[in-house]
Amino acid sequence: MKRLSVLFLTLCILLTGCAGSYCETRAAFAMDTDILVTAYGSRFTVGGAIDRALAVLNEADTRLSAVDTGSELYRLNETGAAELSDATAALLARALTLADVTGGTFDPTVYPCVQAWGFTSTDKRVPDADELLTLRAYGSYSDVTLDGNTAVLRTGMALDFGGIAKGYTADVMANALRDAGVTSAVISLGGNVRAVGSKPDGSPWRIGPRNPYSLDASFAVVQVMDCSVVTSGSYQRYFERDGVTYHHILDPSTGAPARTGLVSVTVIGSDGALADAYATALFVMGLDDALKFQKTQGDFEAVFVTENREIVATSGLAGVLSDISSDYTLRYAG
Repeated sequence: MKRLSVLFLTLCILLTGCAGSYCETRAAFAMDTDILVTAYGSRFTVGGAIDRALAVLNEADTRLSAVDTGSELYRLNETGAAELSDATAALLARALTLADVTGGTFDPTVYPCVQAWGFTSTDKRVPDADELLTLRAYGSYSDVTLDGNTAVLRTGMALDFGGIAKGYTADVMANALRDAGVTSAVISLGGNVRAVGSKPDGSPWRIGPRNPYSLDASFAVVQVMDCSVVTSGSYQRYFERDGVTYHHILDPSTGAPARTGLVSVTVIGSDGALADAYATALFVMGLDDALKFQKTQGDFEAVFVTENREIVATSGLAGVLSDISSDYTLRYAG
């Protein structure tokens, strides 16, 4: 309830300026995170539209879960080969493409290492380097075979869509809302926010990524219309052993938590799946390589929070980023 109340508080702050339009907010829990859907429009269509959005959320959660024994992904991981539905095969193809584009800093085959650290359970542990090396030797994204809808994994491999599923699902939910007649909405899936259109008054949505050093506040506000704002942060899932903090964003090259001097990465873009994958990839790359990557791709903007409490934003966000927390200094790159 504490996590949910924080989400409600954040959205209440961000959704100001929408008076005069019928509004409905619905909460749910899926994909191991708290979900909020807020939609505006006719009171005769909004409720049904949210029903449709939550239905596609539950369908995607059931289909893409790595731990649900009835999911397509679980079956693939258990058997090493499976015939996937069109939607799941398309997402796997997209994940493999984004893994290639990012040079493997986003890699859905790192899942055995995620399991080894205990991030899929309550039994957290610190695996040694030899164990992680053995797990990574089973193969990477380039060793996954996808022929039509038939996926085949090498022995020992396993996939996880955790770095792309929420962004993909937010896009599918946004499409469901639009198909039901809603043109103004915001969807929150943990650190993944999808804005549908603008606020009812035509102004941009004000999205506040969470402050890593003060989780009940934001470190800045980004003004967006009809796009995704996705944050990956070392503060989201972690544990401590012997005074050392281990977070869940793993470097696929080592299988260990990425230590790049970054605390969080927020990606803003029109494609939710891409923004989700890139948020992870850029965290693993580190600031300098991530900024170079953003310049070459050019289809998204990003905000980086460093361990030195500096906010570094790509130049396209000038005039879009505001309300900077006094905890940080801000500079634009590029």
